[in-house]
Amino acid sequence: MRAPTLLLLPLTATLALSQPFDALIRGGRIADGSGNPTWIGDIGIRDGRIAAMGRLEGASAGRVIEAAGMVVAPGFIDIHNHSDNTLLVDGNAESMIRQGVTTMILGEGGSAAPVGGKQERERDAAWSDFRGYFDRLRKQGISTNIGTYVGSSQVWTYVRGERAGPPSAGEVAEMQTLVRQAMEQGALGVSSSLSGPPGAWIDKETLVAMCQAAAPYGGVYSTHIRTEGDGVFEAVDEALDIGRRAGVPVEIIHLKIAEHRLWGKMPELTARIAEARARGEQVTANVYPYRAGQNNLASIIPPWGHEGGTEAMIGRLKDPALRERLEREVLNGIPGSNWYNHYTATGAWEGMLLVSFSNPEYKRFEGKRMNEVIQALGVDPVSALFKTLIDNRGSVPTVYFHHSEEDMRHAMRQPFVSIGSDGSAVKTEGPLARGNPHPRFYGTFPRVLGRYVREEKLLSLEEAIRKMTSANSAKIGIYDRGLLRPGQWADIAVFDAARVIDHATFERPHQYATGVEYVLVNGEVVLEKGKHTGARPGRILAPERLAK
Repeated sequence: MRAPTLLLLPLTATLALSQPFDALIRGGRIADGSGNPTWIGDIGIRDGRIAAMGRLEGASAGRVIEAAGMVVAPGFIDIHNHSDNTLLVDGNAESMIRQGVTTMILGEGGSAAPVGGKQERERDAAWSDFRGYFDRLRKQGISTNIGTYVGSSQVWTYVRGERAGPPSAGEVAEMQTLVRQAMEQGALGVSSSLSGPPGAWIDKETLVAMCQAAAPYGGVYSTHIRTEGDGVFEAVDEALDIGRRAGVPVEIIHLKIAEHRLWGKMPELTARIAEARARGEQVTANVYPYRAGQNNLASIIPPWGHEGGTEAMIGRLKDPALRERLEREVLNGIPGSNWYNHYTATGAWEGMLLVSFSNPEYKRFEGKRMNEVIQALGVDPVSALFKTLIDNRGSVPTVYFHHSEEDMRHAMRQPFVSIGSDGSAVKTEGPLARGNPHPRFYGTFPRVLGRYVREEKLLSLEEAIRKMTSANSAKIGIYDRGLLRPGQWADIAVFDAARVIDHATFERPHQYATGVEYVLVNGEVVLEKGKHTGARPGRILAPERLAK
């Protein structure tokens, strides 16, 4: 499609062309983020924003990027990201920038704030609230923009510590105060991770109360639902009910059916969400393009085993009097409960890939399956599980192969489902290259563009880009990003649609994606010809709103 001469009113157009642009992206195939057909044209950037679009013939610029033969899109907005801490190690966000990501949305059950109160172990942080966290990021500089939810587990442990409920009326009121403070400091809403402690201890009424505190600020409820296995339909219903009662939109984090006995039921699950949307309820979801997720080996231990914190859990694993009960519940689940048991969902020890260990003696098992650890230790599976957790201070990040490719593909096609990585910004060298993380840390967005758009044609290019850009900005109420329009902030990704692809695998995850050539954040070039420039122009994003 041929571009119009200029996408501005005549007087504005004359003013736009009367001065040189700071940067000019010339001759690219523009996918503007709306889902509309692409067209060939130019983009002029001034003072960090898009100043003009169209055929900008004769325009001059301090910097010209020749984009002929490449796609020019809004920078990708990662709606579900865990870089809260890795950004403090390296603000360049290498693995995300190289995917074309210009904005990362942080916070799930945990979040960067509030820090303190009755939390078991305060982080090595010089802040207690989001204002302090944001100041730290601004001081050091970051290459991407970020926004964040306040985590319901973070609020719960601040008020109650590592204890199950029910909370008192006074404790709920304190939780609401913390949520309001977070919203006033720029949080996007309340997020939750309910499949394991401490999130599993938070009852629905308390979640409604937290979300009610966020509602006057335009907050969203973003949730890793109570279970993605047996009970997944009821867990979605719970999320919808929380949204209705609190008066907030609902975003379901990484929609999936993570229980091998229920594979194939994704059409029924998405139909339930579509029915809610048809009733006028604001509910959306996101997915990542892989059939495995990541949690912790400790998630196999039932919720009661975690109460009191990590040391208390390790004490229970060592207690012979509790062995029979623990073994029974690890291997069979807890009948009648809504606990999501990662072992029964995966169906076998070989469905667990171990990411990293704190104990040097276990480093040889990084990237190996749990059944290999069991064999090497020469004991029964549950004994090997307990020993591995005890020897590694109760925590072993683990990839679980628990949902089907067909279900994931069906979810990805739904118009209300967008793309999020559920990953972190890492690097192929230095401290962020440790362990064996999920390949989504490096490959999510190029994988969608390369595999599911170019190779499999599951999505059109325009629709895939919409799911990575404007669909995500609309969810969080950030309307000056996610589209290529005059006046929008110049967050832009330029990539080769014929070449863009991920390279990270479960066995060899530390590999950058290729095909993304340029990335601009707030008008500044951060990636040039596939190489990070070292620029850190990222900003803290928050909706422009006041409490009613």
